[in-house]
Amino acid sequence: MVDVADGVYAYVQPDGGWCLNNAGLVVGDGGESLLVDTAATESRARLLRTEVLRRSGAPPRTLVNTHFHGDHTFGNSHFPEALIIAQERTRTEMAASGLHLTGLWPDVHWGDLELVLPQLVYRDSLTLHVGGVRVDLITLGPAHTTADTAVWLPERRVLFTGDLVMSGVTPFCLMGSVSGSLRAMRRLRALGAETVVPGHGPVGGPELIDANEAYFRWLDEEARRGVAAGLTPLRLARSTGPGPFDGLLDSERLVPNLHRGYAEVRGAAPGSPLDVGALFEEMSLFHGGLPDCRA
Repeated sequence: MVDVADGVYAYVQPDGGWCLNNAGLVVGDGGESLLVDTAATESRARLLRTEVLRRSGAPPRTLVNTHFHGDHTFGNSHFPEALIIAQERTRTEMAASGLHLTGLWPDVHWGDLELVLPQLVYRDSLTLHVGGVRVDLITLGPAHTTADTAVWLPERRVLFTGDLVMSGVTPFCLMGSVSGSLRAMRRLRALGAETVVPGHGPVGGPELIDANEAYFRWLDEEARRGVAAGLTPLRLARSTGPGPFDGLLDSERLVPNLHRGYAEVRGAAPGSPLDVGALFEEMSLFHGGLPDCRA
């Protein structure tokens, strides 16, 4: 747990690679608390619960899932006291995907997992008051997925971005949109956050938004170049590599990201379905095998 403001904490899981996500905790007056996201495995969810109870003294009454991916949601069942809130499409996507993530990395010790869906959904925005702390939920998407929630604390100037923003980790928009991610960066920047808690990687400031925007701009340019040259996304990725972003973790995400960029250049709507399984296979060809899930 990292203190980021009065009563506000970031739960950071280094190194932030595949399945090692961040969570957040807001503790208001009287110990009332809100949790942002959970963790991928049973053991990691239990560790998160221990740290939450150490800071708040009681289980959180509210839990927000920023998007449907299992590293942010599989631990929901370990917070049975909490009302789970998400954007309405996030709930739909959680139900459709189930525990599919575990099948991508069968060697991970996932533990005893139970899919627990949000009980309350919202469409565009929702404001909560957690022990006197205002918490705004804002829908952004398609971007990382078709529906992402940013959690904004205007009085603390703290922004929990979910996987809309990564820190030291390659962004990932296979299930969302390149153009939508660029729009999301503009909206996030306009909030005026002083502290940004990304979905993966170390806590930072608004410079994290700038860094992610730079990646998506480069990705869009590469996708347009590849389509014009008649190169497949895999061939383009092999020839160009991660370019100026070779210092980021999980650079193999370039391949599926390019597939999303190509689809949009050719007129596909942001967030339109792509064959995720086939693209993970292609990513493994680029990487020399499926990347490790560090959970």
